[in-house]
Parts: sequence; C-alpha cells; structure tokens
Amino acid sequence: MSIHAVNTALSTAADYAAEYRQKLCTPETAAAAVQNGEVLVFPICAGEPLLFTRALAARQQSLEGVTINQQHHVCKDYFTEEAARHIKVNSWFTSGASRQAVQKGWADWVPNYFHEVPRLMTEYWPVDWVGTMVSPMDEHGYFTCSLSVAYTMAALKKAQKVVVQVNEHCPRTHGNCHIHISEVDFILESSDPLVELPIPPVTAVEEAIGGYIAELIEDGSTLQLGIGGIPNAVCRALLQKHDLGIHTEMITDGMVDLLQSGAANNSQKTLNPGKTIGTFALGTRRLYQFMHDNPTIEMHPVDYTNDPYIIGQHRKMVSINATIEVDLLGQCASESLGTLHWSGTGGQADFVRGATRSVGGKSFITLPATAKGGSLSRIVPTLQPGAVVTTNKNEVDYVVTEFGVAHLRGRSARQRAAALIAIAHPDFRAELTAAARGMNRL
Repeated sequence: MSIHAVNTALSTAADYAAEYRQKLCTPETAAAAVQNGEVLVFPICAGEPLLFTRALAARQQSLEGVTINQQHHVCKDYFTEEAARHIKVNSWFTSGASRQAVQKGWADWVPNYFHEVPRLMTEYWPVDWVGTMVSPMDEHGYFTCSLSVAYTMAALKKAQKVVVQVNEHCPRTHGNCHIHISEVDFILESSDPLVELPIPPVTAVEEAIGGYIAELIEDGSTLQLGIGGIPNAVCRALLQKHDLGIHTEMITDGMVDLLQSGAANNSQKTLNPGKTIGTFALGTRRLYQFMHDNPTIEMHPVDYTNDPYIIGQHRKMVSINATIEVDLLGQCASESLGTLHWSGTGGQADFVRGATRSVGGKSFITLPATAKGGSLSRIVPTLQPGAVVTTNKNEVDYVVTEFGVAHLRGRSARQRAAALIAIAHPDFRAELTAAARGMNRL
C-alpha cells in the first residue's frame, strides 16, 4: 500500500465519508485477501480487531505459511496444534490465550525489550498486514488506535495492507495515535463490547504490599504501574498523596481513581506536564469512557513511553512491577517458571532501568512471599534452572512482600541476602539462612 498524501484543504467530510463507504467490507472479505506466506501484525489485547482475527482463523485450513506477530493475544482460534500447520504465531508477550500453545511448541516467542519492538519490526521483521481496533472517523478523516498504540504506528508505516475495525465504544484519544482513512484498505464495523479487565477484590497480602510501597512514594512522584491486584492496591493506598504524575505503558482503572480524586494531577512532571502518558489501555468500560476525548490523556508509541532515557528524565520516577521469584542476589524471574515460559519481559526492564536513572527515582519489584497455598517460598536461594532473569541483580532496587521491604540497590551480596530473608515468609527463613551460609552469603 502506498500512503497517500493527506491534504485536508482539498478534501471535505463528504469526500472522506464516500471513501469510508467504498472501503467498508465484511470481515470475511478482508480475511480472504490474505495470501500464503504473508506476515500480519495485531496490537495488544483490547486493540486486537477480533472480527478480522476470527475470520482469518476460520479460513486457516486454506492457508500455508502465514505468520502472526503480536503481543498479548485475545483470539484463541489459531492457538491449536492443527492451526499451527497453517498459521504460525510469534508471541512477543504471552497471554492466557497463547500460553499453552507456546509451552507445547505450537507457537513461538520472541525475546524483546518492549521499547525496542517498533525498531525490531522496522529493521528485522516483514509486515504485510496490520489490523487494529479504532475509534470512529472524525470529520477530517482520522481514526485513533487508542487502546493499543504501542508498535501499531510502526507497523502502519511498513504494512502493505491495513485493516481497521471501527467500534463506537472505542475511545478517541489525543497524542501520536491517529490513522488517516487514506492509509486504510479495509474497514470493518462493530458495536461489540470492548475487551475488559475486571477489577478483582484486593487481598490482604496485596493490601499489605501496596501499603509498604505507598509509604515510600513521595508527593510529586511520577508513576508507572503494572497489571494486577498489587498495582490496584497501590493506587488505593495513594489516594491521599498530592501532585502525582503518570507516565506508564498501561492505562488502568486505578489511575482513573488517582486522577479523579486529585491525588494525581501531573503538575510536577518533568516531561509532558499536565498530561497522563500511556501506550495501551486495558480495564473496564469506566476507564474507556474516562479516556474518550480527554485532553489530559495522551497515547504514544512504546518507543517513546518505554524508552529508559525518556523515563529517566522524570524527576522522582517510580516503577512498580511484579515478579514470580527472587533469589538471594536479587535476581528477578518475572516471565518463566524455570524453563516453562509464562509471559514476557514486557515493560518491566524498561521502567526499572528508567527509574534507576531518575533523580530521586525508585523501582519496586513486588511478589507475595509464598506460592501454592504457602507451601513454596518465592524468595529462593537460587532461581530455578532455566529461569529467565527479567530484572538483573545490578538494576534491582526495592523488593517488597507482605512482610516488608528489602532495599537492595548499592548493597553487598551478604547485605542483600539478609534483607531478602527478612521479608520472606517466617516459615522459610531458617531454610534460607542455612542456604545463604552454605553459599558464604551470611
């Protein structure tokens, strides 16, 4: 596809409406145009154009050598052993939809830093198609891909064919997230509910961890929060703070609470003061409605939001992310259980690195102290064989469990071991102490 020059002075809303009608089609028509051997890119989670991906999966038997590159999948229809013979999936961050397929070898996964995905796509990976969910077109012929900007904009520049799924519920947002109708080849329409992430009740463990973190966050800090109960607990614990800012990859419901309460107003941010900055959104309908045409929220590509150099320019930058297990050196395995692949690096490494560059910055890695009903400690002498280290020993800052906070940055191996044992579950401290002594760490 050649991208046409956009000249709004010579085009009218009626012209754009006519072009829209010309490109409007069924999902089956768009999917039928995909050829053997082509490579498709889809956005993260709620940005996935499900009408198109499901139509593509429905004709999988007629395809050979098709590849899908995507982070955090929703459609499950091509994650089967049979589908893998026709459609190969490269997962950049494995979700519940793709996890079993990756673990069984029906799909592959691509190690990456999230902020580098647009560059990797530009320099290494072919892109024949890109499909995305978008907000309705405005009078100037523009859609917004607000739910997942991330690497979508880079894919648009390289793709030969562009499919947009227009959904009336998709929020229209500000920032670098606009697609002009002249760049689009196929338009699908839907009014289906958007993909949502329910908000589960905060557990006592999560509340304790959130409280410890909130005590260490100063007024005027800029926040990045990950996904799950602990970030939700942190947001709740921060409601009495002042002048917080948000520069994150994921926009969540907890951030709506901070913004509406006045705890976050972005007034003290070093970059983009007055603006909440993100690259994708996942939450409830309340979140999507709050984002709609909200001039204080901007969505930008991930090579901006997650660039450690950009992150590190924020004074008092705070990153909060979860991990699976931590060893006594502070190495954090956040994406695998030993050799069993679970998720991906995501933005954890980006924001840990950025926060440690920030003047007054703090990086928190969180985890419950135990797993499997309390039978296993998640603070361990050494990581499981084959475990992927997401946050390494040189970059880890604070580690937090429900039993306290271990500040590791700048500390020796022996000091780290002692600090981590102190926040492990009491049932495992003697065992960890003996292991540490056996390694000459105490």
